[in-house]
Order: sequence, then C-alpha cells, then structure tokens
Amino acid sequence: MTPQTLKLRAGLFAVATLLFAALGAYLLFGRGPLPIQTDLLAMLPTTEQNPLAEAAVERLAHANGDRMVLLLENDDDVRAKDAARALGKALAAHKVFGSVTAELPPFDLQQMLAPYLAHRAWLLADADRDALAQPGYAPDQALAQRLNEPFLTGVGVPLADDPFGWLQHWLAQQPWSRSPLLPEDDLLVAHRDKATYVLVTATLDGSSYDDGVQHRALGALHQAETQIERDYPGTRMLHTGAVFYAAAARSGAEHDVHMVGWISSLGIALLLLGVFRSPGPLLLAFLSTAVGVTAATTVALLVFGKIYLLTLVFGAALLGEAVDYSIQYLSARANAGTRWQAGTGLRQVRPALLLALATSLLGYALLGLVPFPALRQMAVFAISGMSAACLSVFWLLPALLQRPSKPMTGVLVRGARALQQMLAKPAHGWRGALMALLLLLVALPGWMRLRHDDDVHRLIAQPAALIAQETQIREITGLGNGSQFYLVQGKDGEQTLQREEALETRLQKLVDDGKLEGWLGLAGMVPSQARQARDHALLGRLFDDPARLRHALADAGFRPAAIDAYLAAWPGAPLQLDKWMQTPLSSPFRQLWMGCNPQGCAALVLPQGSDNDALLAHVADGLPGVQLVDKPASVSALFGRYRGYASVWLLAAVLLIVPVFGWRYGWARAPRVLAPPVLGIALTLAALGYLGQPLTLFHWMALMLVLGVGANYAVFLHEGEPHSADRPGAIYASVLLSALTALLSFGLLSLSSLPALRDFGLTLLLGIGFTALLVPASRAAATTTRSTTRMSHA
Repeated sequence: MTPQTLKLRAGLFAVATLLFAALGAYLLFGRGPLPIQTDLLAMLPTTEQNPLAEAAVERLAHANGDRMVLLLENDDDVRAKDAARALGKALAAHKVFGSVTAELPPFDLQQMLAPYLAHRAWLLADADRDALAQPGYAPDQALAQRLNEPFLTGVGVPLADDPFGWLQHWLAQQPWSRSPLLPEDDLLVAHRDKATYVLVTATLDGSSYDDGVQHRALGALHQAETQIERDYPGTRMLHTGAVFYAAAARSGAEHDVHMVGWISSLGIALLLLGVFRSPGPLLLAFLSTAVGVTAATTVALLVFGKIYLLTLVFGAALLGEAVDYSIQYLSARANAGTRWQAGTGLRQVRPALLLALATSLLGYALLGLVPFPALRQMAVFAISGMSAACLSVFWLLPALLQRPSKPMTGVLVRGARALQQMLAKPAHGWRGALMALLLLLVALPGWMRLRHDDDVHRLIAQPAALIAQETQIREITGLGNGSQFYLVQGKDGEQTLQREEALETRLQKLVDDGKLEGWLGLAGMVPSQARQARDHALLGRLFDDPARLRHALADAGFRPAAIDAYLAAWPGAPLQLDKWMQTPLSSPFRQLWMGCNPQGCAALVLPQGSDNDALLAHVADGLPGVQLVDKPASVSALFGRYRGYASVWLLAAVLLIVPVFGWRYGWARAPRVLAPPVLGIALTLAALGYLGQPLTLFHWMALMLVLGVGANYAVFLHEGEPHSADRPGAIYASVLLSALTALLSFGLLSLSSLPALRDFGLTLLLGIGFTALLVPASRAAATTTRSTTRMSHA
C-alpha cells in the first residue's frame, strides 16, 4: 500500500470522523438541556408482563416527582410557623417553582363535606355497618353516643345534618382524617416531641431531572434556607423529593467521570511517554481513543436519545480498552526499528487486532442481551466505540506513522522480559500441572465462600442523609408510600371498585392485627354502587319508620325544623365515582384511578407501613383482578434470573472462542491460548469470595469482559512474538502496557460512587490483573508453528 493511498484513506476517515463528531455535538448540546438521564426509573428494565402495571409504576413514580416536600422544625411554635410563611414567600419569588404552598387558602368546612353530605344515607363506616346488621339495633343509643362525643379535631359534620354520627364515623376513616397534619393558623402543622413541624410544598416548573431546573431550584432553596436560619434561630429544614436524589446522582456521576477520566488519562499518558519516549505516540493513542469515544457517544444518542449515568461513567473508563489497538500498532512500529513500513506494519497487526476486536465485541454483545436499558446502552456504546477505535488504527494511524521510531525501552520492557522468562518455563510439563493444582487449592476456599445479592438497590447508591430525611418526613407527616402497590382491574368501574373492596377487607384484617398501618385506595373514599346499595338498605329499615326517628330526635332536643330537614333528605342519591373525581377533594388521589379502556378499568391501592413482600403478596392470593406490583422486587428477581443464566452465557462465550482459536492456532494450542482468561476468571471468583463480595449480575457481566479482554492479551502475545524474536519481552511489554491502561481506567471504577460500577470495576481490576500475569504461561519459551504464520501476511 503506497503512502499516497494511506494518506487518501486517512483523509476520508478524518472527514467522516469530523462529520460524526459534529452530529454528536448537535445531539449532545444542540437540542436543549444536556441529554443525561438521571431518572433511575428509566434505567430499569420492564419486568411486569402486564403493560398496565408498568404504566402504573411510572405514574406513581412521577406523580410527585417534580415536587419538593419541605418540613420546618422549631421548638418554638410561633417561630416555626413564621419561618414556614417566610420560606413560602421566598420560594414563590423564583420562577423555577410553578407553585408553592405554605399558607392554606381560607378553609371552608363545607368544601370537605359537600361531596358527601348529599350521599350520607349511602355511606357507612365498617363498625356502623356491622351494628346496623344486628337484629334489635337501637338508634337511640347511637344518638346518645353522638350527643356525648368529645370535641372533634378533624372534619366535623354539623349535628343537625348527622344526628346519629353515621357520616361522621365514615369521614373519620378517610385519609385526610387520619393524617398527623392538622390545619393551624392557615398552615399544615404536626406536633411531636415538644417540637412543631410545618409543611411547605413546592412544585417545580420543569422536570426534576433537568440539569438547569435542578441548579436553579436548589440554589433558590439554599438561599432561602440560609435566610430562614438567620432570621428564625433554631429552625431546621428537612427536605425530600426526586430533585434532591437526581442532583445527588448527577453530582456523583460527574465526580466519577472526572476521577476516572483525568486520573486514567494522566496515568496512561505517563505510561506511554515512559515506554515510547516521545509525545507523538501519546497524542496518536489519545487521538484513536477520542475517535472511539466520539463515535460511541454519537451512536448511543442516535439509538437511545439520552445517555444514562452508568454509561457516562463507563464511557470514561472505556479509554483504557480503546487505547489497546493503537498501543499494539505503536509497539509494532517501535519493535521494527529502521525496517518499519506503515503498510507492512498494518498487515502485521491486522489479524491480531481483528481477532481481539471480535472477542471483545462478543463480550459486549452478550452484555447487550440483558433486558436492562442501562446495560444495553453500555453495550452499544462499547461496541461502537471499540470498532471506531480499531478502524482508526487501520485507516488513520498508518498515514501518520510512516517514519521509524525509537525502540521500546525502560523498566516496563525489562520487567516484562524477566516476568515472561520466569512464568513461561514452569507453565509446561509436570511443573505446569503442579502450578495448576496449587492455584486450584488456593482458589477453592474462595469459591466456597461465594454468595449472591440481586437487590436492585445496589444499582445506585442513594445518599444516607437524604434517605434519613425522607424517612423522618414520612414518620412525622404520614406522607409517602412504599414501592409496592396493588393493581386492581375489572370489566368496568363498578367491578373494579367491588374487587378493591374485597382486597381492602383483607388489608383491614392486617391493620387490626398490627401488621399494617393502613392503605390508600379509592374504594374507601368512593364505595361501589353495590356496597352503597347495601348500606342504604340497612338504613332503610330505620327510615321506613320515620315516626320513630322523629320521636327519638325530638326527645334528644332537636328542633322540629331540623328534624324535618333531616328526614326530608332521605333517600338521597349514591355517590358516583366520575362526579367525585371532578371535585377538588379528589385532587391528591386522582393518580389512584388508571381509567378505563375497551379492555376494562383499573385502580391502584397503596399499602402503608409494611415491607413484607410475602405478606402483601399473600393478601392478593385468590382475588380475581388483583395483582401486587413491586417494581424493586421484580427487578431484583430479574437480576437473579439473569445472574443465574450468566454462567451459561460465559461458558457459551468460551465455546464460541474455541473454534476461532482452533482455526487460528491449531487445536492442540488453542486451549493454552485460552487458558489465561479462563484461569483469570476462576481466580477472580476466588478473590471475590475471599473479599466477601456478594455476586451480582454486574460481576458476571464484568467477567464476560474479562474473557474478551484476556483473550486479547493472549492473541497479542501469540501474534506479535514471531515478528519480534530478536527483542525478547517486547511484545509482552506491550501486553502489560495494555493491561495497565485498562487497570487505570476500568480499575478506577472500583472507586465509583455507583455500587453497580464498583462491582463492575473491582471484577475487571482483579480479572485483568490475573490474566495479564498468566499470559506468558500460555506460550512456550520459543516456538513458531505453521498455524501461527498462516495469516501473518494476510
């Protein structure tokens, strides 16, 4: 291949790269906010077979996703309330908040009663229903009890409208009546442990996962908090909301990207400078890597539209593997000395690079088979990035490296030569068998200590301070729910509510047994027409004798006009779900109704105060149309299944590589070439056992890459040594250089703030390290075979 041809190819590749980079820049910066996905829900796989269940998961996750919940605490009641008012005014002054609620609008009790007062003859509390169903029910006793009830602190029904207390008792079962928060001085207040807590909520004018919204909202809150702490001493603010978790996740990812990117870049630069003794190879190696990362980012944005946090940090670590291809070409140039010809050098390294690329892509392709959006994006990112980096070596570097270079020297080369001589000879014959036996004995205790943990919460570390504040806010206010919910479906709204009532009967039993704090569901607020009809029939036994009721009310001291109005309200009308949904009172609960379509209707019921998955699942057993949905548990179960499959995938990958190596190196030598990555995987598992690391899906996915990367090192050594027989240890030095660059990038992931990437990085750190040390044992001290040279001039 002539120099002119090489330059032409390089020019075409450079133009294509620049166009691709321009497209990537537009996708990244030219479409509004940075497309970095910090929403954890978007990273999780679809686990529910029922699409409606997945829709319900998303609905609940985002129902309050753009809302801040703030709780101001002070031992001084007046100071706590004044601080809340000041906070509300301070936040309302910023446009980033669509609405801020501190002081309540003028409170009219009739607004709470209006949706129910006209339907009072159709609504009964559980205790009243049971009592009315008993023969010989005495309304006089209910009337006397109502007249002697103590002062009501919740929503009270006027005595003339509800003389027997049936509606009052029903309202006492409603969520707003059970809330620890009570209206005081036009604020929502809770008192606990001699302290006053005042609730303030703020809804963002935008998404919690928008970087700009996060900065403006958190900046405004910090400014207001500083002012309140100064003006109202002793005031402490608790906060929770998706925006705080999203900002923490973004901050952690940015820290990881900077740590991995800068440290690995600096380390790789020093290594390359020390080995090649020139800045030229360093710049070209990073040029090749930059091409790969640019292509990977562009393809990921084209395919997925956004970049996940995991991919962002993983992309910074990809530097260490993408640079391998340029290192091998640079090493071939250094080892050739004055005999160097760019075209010949390309033909020399092409089989090794293609074989190495194929094994790496196999590992990433297996990673992409997992139905997990974040892992699939990482696989696409890596496949496109590695391919582009390899193509840059074929098309770009030969035109830029036509002159010979200085030979590789230094501590790395001398150490590689000594290490290869030390490991190559004992790895053959009876010494090799003894060495394998010793490794087995050392590894066995580690294997015996292996265990697994599939908890999805290992995916992202949520700051302990935020979790503690959220927990405290839930305990004080009663706001918030767990991750589980029941999906109730029926052919129409009536059947859906009836099935929900059957579920709530079982949930109430758990409440009575102290195993559940309560639940939130629509059927408790809008009973089914069938239940309302039964309740109405129970009351009808009394209203069929209006004279008796009139006499009882008159004896109790009610005025005739009040008695006439009360009796005239009979029979009233049942409460309708669609009309209730249009009232302001339904606003906080509308997300519980999934609506209707030609296939039927659906509603959600949220259990509160229990994380016992087995107990909650047992409640739904045998109830038609009722399904417990637990997204974290479902994802954890999916991770567990795929972790179980991972060992099979790993074995399948090994079996796929065997025929390729058999064709290339001969069937007798193929096992020896494959031994380093396989033994590296075995020793990594043992080390993880000794370290007490529970195996997750991410450990197994990393082992897939250990197989691919480790096979690369064996390929580089076997393909390169025949071309540098006069420079013993030179090729192994390039292998160690590749391994060190990988350790500087992937290994740094073991320090990531994301637990999933920590597992990933630690596994790669161990696997790559073991494999790199074992590679010399795969090759005899001096051997060349026909199979080795079969394609050396391809």
